[in-house]
Amino acid sequence: MTSISSLSSATTSAPVVRQSRFANLGRIWVHVVLCAYAVIALFPIALIMINSIKSRDAIFDNPLAFPTPETFSLIGFEKVLHNTNFMLYFGNSLVVTLGSLVLIVLFGAMAGWALSEYKFRGNRLMALYLALGIMIPIRLGTVSILQLVVSLDLINTRTALILVYTAQGLPLAVMILSEFIRQIPKELKDAARCDGVGEFKIFFQIILPLIRPAIATVAVFTMIPAWNDLWFPLILAPSDETKTVTLGVQQFIGQYVTDWNSVLAALSLAVIPILVMYVIFSRQLIRGLTSGAVK
Repeated sequence: MTSISSLSSATTSAPVVRQSRFANLGRIWVHVVLCAYAVIALFPIALIMINSIKSRDAIFDNPLAFPTPETFSLIGFEKVLHNTNFMLYFGNSLVVTLGSLVLIVLFGAMAGWALSEYKFRGNRLMALYLALGIMIPIRLGTVSILQLVVSLDLINTRTALILVYTAQGLPLAVMILSEFIRQIPKELKDAARCDGVGEFKIFFQIILPLIRPAIATVAVFTMIPAWNDLWFPLILAPSDETKTVTLGVQQFIGQYVTDWNSVLAALSLAVIPILVMYVIFSRQLIRGLTSGAVK
């Protein structure tokens, strides 16, 4: 009997060991793929920053080499900071991006609260209408947007860019935030109403703090396209007073001669806000992306 029981336990444990080995191999391959993707994604940023502190000859001789005492040079940063209005362009990008970000988060959360909490006629049609805003690129309406901006006398203003980026980011923000708001227990909101708390206080004091991971996710996904956009600043705000960082970099790129030191220095300075924002909101962003993965 003992030999039979030991034989049966051995035969049942063998498939378990094999499954655990396959699971470990699967995890290893997943980490290998993710690490490879991280290297591919970070390589251009590292290449830009490395070459931004090298001389022009060193950039063309060996762009993959790290700067040495002989090749180290900050001439690009000196040109960008002292000979151009880069700080003005940086400020314009900051105002436009943060302004549109605040409006997207506020209006997106309010719309998501209304669609998820209140049942009314046309609720699903409104959600479908917002979903179309994700599927249809906003650049298809560039001519109509330009005509509207001109009729409102907002050409060459940062307000025009803020309104366009707000309209561009709202559909995705509403979809993400409404899904998170639906996951909040209904008993929590009903208990607040029973205590006499108004809808506005419920929204600002209960709902918004609970959806901070979703807000961080929306902030990252809406800030990057607004900060890196070249299309609408070139069309709606091309004047020197309203240029953004991305548009300002173009002044160093010519048809025949390009000042690569200044281009790389300007791009390095433009990348810093994105990296800082990711470092600040990385934990909330991961929580927002993985929320509900185990439910």
